[in-house]
Amino acid sequence: MMKKQLSLSLLLAFSAPVFAQEAAHIADDVYVFTHGGPSNQYRINGRVNSGEPVTILDRQNQYIEIRTESGRTSWVPAEFVATGESKLSQLPALETALTESRERITQQDQEIADLNSQLSNVSSSNTEFVNQVEGLQQEIQRLESEISNMDQSNLIRWLTHGGLVALGGVILGLLVPYLPKRRKRRDDWF
Repeated sequence: MMKKQLSLSLLLAFSAPVFAQEAAHIADDVYVFTHGGPSNQYRINGRVNSGEPVTILDRQNQYIEIRTESGRTSWVPAEFVATGESKLSQLPALETALTESRERITQQDQEIADLNSQLSNVSSSNTEFVNQVEGLQQEIQRLESEISNMDQSNLIRWLTHGGLVALGGVILGLLVPYLPKRRKRRDDWF
């Protein structure tokens, strides 16, 4: 008799579908009435809010047997159960990430403002340097022009002086033969 009971219980254990318990949640956009069995013909025995975490225990037809966090088991339509974490449970992490992102954006905005300020300062300094370079280039051109004029003026002066010396030499050369000659005194001493 003992063998028959043991074999019967083993047969029932292997014939029943084996479902691993799976973490899930009620869809994020609804709340669902729960039933005492795997159809809407069973009495409503409660309700589960959207996003509430549940554990899937069994599946039959279009219904899933769930266990809520409070430990209550009941059946809900399969279309209202989603596997994985709900958006509601992800909300604190998402809010933290959003806050961090906003802080980072604020810091980046401040860095951008600082960089724009530095760029403005560099641009104004660059404009000053460009103006100084242009002024120095104009001064160089003016000085080069003065040097060129001085070279020409020195050349003209040297040519003029040379010409005057040559003219004086020619005039002197022409006049010297016409000048009375001085006689040498004769000394008999020698």
